[in-house]
Amino acid sequence: MRITGGQARGRLLASLKGLDIRPTSDRVREAIFDLIGHEMEGRIVLDLFAGTGSLGLEALSRGASTAFFADYSQKALTMIRKNIALCDFEHCSRVVKRDLTRGLPKAYPFLKKTFHLVFMDPPYSKGFIPMVLQNLSTSPSLAAQCLIVAESSKNEQPLSRVGPISMRDTRSYGDTRITIYSYEVKK
Repeated sequence: MRITGGQARGRLLASLKGLDIRPTSDRVREAIFDLIGHEMEGRIVLDLFAGTGSLGLEALSRGASTAFFADYSQKALTMIRKNIALCDFEHCSRVVKRDLTRGLPKAYPFLKKTFHLVFMDPPYSKGFIPMVLQNLSTSPSLAAQCLIVAESSKNEQPLSRVGPISMRDTRSYGDTRITIYSYEVKK
């Protein structure tokens, strides 16, 4: 697994063997950035259920200014920190331990930012995406036109709308479904 574009392109990322953490493949990450656009300059990114941190790190490599990574697994948090260091992105990254089934993190001062891009790659077939979309739909932390990228099993049917969040596109790559949502509230 490696960064596929930008300043850290080609940088190898650490990952765990086994099924504890299922990193987004290089092919799927490239497809995501083809769908949402490669221009990340200055964007603030939130990577939920971050796993290895590959999605947020890919955005940083392509020019995002800051990425916040949230996960609950200690193995994942260790892996995210290791990959941040491998890419030399310590200056623009923050890592938060959070059980996202209990809602979005709010108590951390650096999370009071306005996010332009949100990634979420929860465990497949657990029903986490609708819950997180509902939490995001009422969050004051999303910029107008914020994009939300949800990764799921191709067998999970994506929601077309949750409040001001509406589906823009959905594609399948092997066993993985990528759904792109847009937050349509004007601020």
